[in-house]
Amino acid sequence: MTSTRINPETLYPSVQYGFSHATLDEATGTLHLSGQVAWDKDYNVVGGSDVGLQARQALANIKDVLASQGVGPEAVLRLRTFIVNYDVSMLAAIGPELGAFYGDVVPASNTVVGVSALAMPEFLIEIEAIATVK
Repeated sequence: MTSTRINPETLYPSVQYGFSHATLDEATGTLHLSGQVAWDKDYNVVGGSDVGLQARQALANIKDVLASQGVGPEAVLRLRTFIVNYDVSMLAAIGPELGAFYGDVVPASNTVVGVSALAMPEFLIEIEAIATVK
């Protein structure tokens, strides 16, 4: 199997942390995106304590990875969303951000998982994605 590591220049450098932003399976055209968080290109946490704003930045990062491969939200096959100290009321802030991410595209499957913590204490949400580029 041939694969390509994807690290768009529009996103924060991740290799120093031991991961690439995505891996493309060349044989199948499947793009596996690492969990995206609310970091901007300069490692600033966008959104502070607002889970909706953090979701917006994580989804913008996902869009950047997708765009680097010439696709958009229509190519997403699946999301997996990890939320710190999850409460169903948080969906009121996250749902509109997902809607804005997809626009007119019917959303892909998404699993929401409540967690006690993420990689950095400032992160409230992390979103993984699988997409197709073929």
